[in-house]
Amino acid sequence: MPIADVTIIPIGTDSPSVSEYVADVQKILESFQKEGKIKYQLTPMNTLIEGELSVLFEVIQRIHEAPFEKGLHRVATNIRIDDRRDQTTTLKSKLDSVNKHLDQ
Repeated sequence: MPIADVTIIPIGTDSPSVSEYVADVQKILESFQKEGKIKYQLTPMNTLIEGELSVLFEVIQRIHEAPFEKGLHRVATNIRIDDRRDQTTTLKSKLDSVNKHLDQ
């Protein structure tokens, strides 16, 4: 299952704080998760999203648009996708793999 690392960067806000925009994105992600389309995890610096590749692109487009809907005129979105096809991976399995080595 592909995993996307996404950072939405609203440009031209009235404040250096962007937590309001991050919260808007998280609400959108929560709606996709409730529909069973994705799993996601907020981190202090980005959001990780797990889902089918076509759905990831749909979700990323939707969250990219969110700051524009609040009146901004510029948004930068950084995307990194890990798409491993020789085995099934999830957010949890990637962490479990690292933790297995830490327990040795």
